[in-house]
Amino acid sequence: MMKVMGHCSCGAHSCAAEKKVDAKVSVFHEYGKVIFSLLLLTSGIIMNALDLAFFHEGSVALIWYIVAYLPVGIPVMKEAWESIREKDYFSEFTLMIIATLGAFYIGEYPEGVAVMLFYTVGELFQDKAVDKAKRNIGALLDVRPEKALVLREGNLVIESPKKIKVGEIIEIKAGERVPLDGTMQNEVAAFNTAALTGESVPRNIRKGEEVLAGMIVTDKVIRLEVTRPFDKSALARILELVQNASERKAPAELFIRKFARIYTPIVIALAVLIVLCPFVYSLINPPFVFAFNDWLYRALVFLVISCPCALVVSIPLGYFGGIGAASRLGILFKGGNYLDAITKINTVVFDKTGTLTKGTFEVQACKSAGEVSEEELVKLVASVESDSTHPIAKAVVNYAKEQNIECVAVTGTKEFAGYGLEATIDGAMVLVGNCRLLSKFDISYPKELLEITDTIVVCAVGNRYAGYLLLADALKEDAKVAIDNLKALNIENIQILSGDKQSIVTNFAEKLGISKAYGDLLPEGKVNHLEELRQDEANRIAFVGDGMNDAPVLALSHVGIAMGGLGSDAAIETADVVIQTDQPSKVAEAIKVGKLTRRIIWQNVSLAFGVKLLVLILGAGGIATLWEAVFADVGVALLAIMNAVRIQKMIK
Repeated sequence: MMKVMGHCSCGAHSCAAEKKVDAKVSVFHEYGKVIFSLLLLTSGIIMNALDLAFFHEGSVALIWYIVAYLPVGIPVMKEAWESIREKDYFSEFTLMIIATLGAFYIGEYPEGVAVMLFYTVGELFQDKAVDKAKRNIGALLDVRPEKALVLREGNLVIESPKKIKVGEIIEIKAGERVPLDGTMQNEVAAFNTAALTGESVPRNIRKGEEVLAGMIVTDKVIRLEVTRPFDKSALARILELVQNASERKAPAELFIRKFARIYTPIVIALAVLIVLCPFVYSLINPPFVFAFNDWLYRALVFLVISCPCALVVSIPLGYFGGIGAASRLGILFKGGNYLDAITKINTVVFDKTGTLTKGTFEVQACKSAGEVSEEELVKLVASVESDSTHPIAKAVVNYAKEQNIECVAVTGTKEFAGYGLEATIDGAMVLVGNCRLLSKFDISYPKELLEITDTIVVCAVGNRYAGYLLLADALKEDAKVAIDNLKALNIENIQILSGDKQSIVTNFAEKLGISKAYGDLLPEGKVNHLEELRQDEANRIAFVGDGMNDAPVLALSHVGIAMGGLGSDAAIETADVVIQTDQPSKVAEAIKVGKLTRRIIWQNVSLAFGVKLLVLILGAGGIATLWEAVFADVGVALLAIMNAVRIQKMIK
């Protein structure tokens, strides 16, 4: 039902201007037809009420109302014909034509025009609501500039991003959006990533790190080396993902589609019976007088109110609105089916590293043996590690910078693979590495160091043990909040799976309040664990991982959620839901969005069925008129649509 709006290939402002003009002409054309029909209908009703003689002469009234009918009736007739050609004989368009032509047949010209007029007005409002939802998502995500500054032959040239090649250097000024993915050429700069992640806090990106299209440079002019073409950027993939999400239908959407195919012919059959049964009864019971036009009128009322447009439009729009609102929070659903499936989750399984933890080492403690001070110990270790690219070495050097400890010059650095480093500082030999390095040099150290489960970096100066630094992966700031929020949603079965040591995993689990934590698992071990969980059919499992090495378990779970997968092809391909902000607390928010969307959709279903059933009964009984039927049908449709659009405003 919903087609995604494409993007102008020329990238020029003139093309955009032409589109705006075309759109204005189209809007004027559509509304002009409605206004013309409304004026003729209103004037016809007034002339009839004033009992003007010329209006009742011959076929003047009939011709008047036919002219009023055609501008709004012909487009519906075309739609009905297209549906019939596609062998969809019982569409809502067919219902409208049968109802209006029947009204003309029995002489109820104003009501025949009114049915088609207000149906068209309802369709215009529906289209406007759908277009607004699309524009909201387009404005939210498609923030790629139409022009970029590219460095060619020493000069900066204005070029369309689509024509810039991988490897070229582009320049972006402060306050401008990044047009293409690339690697940072400056030392450091701050970026606003709100369009991609929903986070308003600026993020510092350093030289050599990746910068993504859609980010905004906040503090200086920067240069990037382009790493992906325009249509392959992370943002392009996200746009495609969100815009195509409506193709993956939720169970409620599939049900309504199947229901409409059965429902419409049944309604037409019932309308025929409303006319036929009294006729048959009049033959059996002669005192009963059968008035064909009266019973036909009741059947027409029945047809108008039975039109399923409120359901057919508002339910897909509800899911589309939910997907759009979630994307504003940095949560990407790959389809309405996953938005629906996440509401049934009762078991959440987390990977540890990079999901609940930062995935980077941080110095937790410094223990000196007394030979040197703790500050001196940090200085020695950081100085020896300063040229190393190992994550542990980087963590130590960063820690020294945070403590304002200056590194000193080292000479004669030697690396012992799997052990550590040897270097000379101020004429003294300094060893930095693991306990095996000290054993290799026959340097004694406290044996309790071997019992420490976390990562340690030991240091010896001049063949004497000097102390150690304790490092560990740190929990993300919102990890505890993530678990608390899931428990608040009555999800009690929360587990951690990790390849780390069991003692480390248990330690993190205790901090988070998780009772089930499993360590020392290889990837196949995680798969086996998830298969065991799935053996209990009552378990509806969401697995939350980093999207890179957890592809098998992401695919095996009922809902696979990839953390921080903005630039990860594996995350985009494997997961059902992608959380761009790298925040585990977004898992609970994703479930809340799913539940809110589902609640609003079933509100629409209940409203539509309830009102339609009431007016159907009144129409069959001769109490409701065509006027009431059309107002009820269009009114219910508009209420359902406004309720569906409300999702965008409720989720912030």
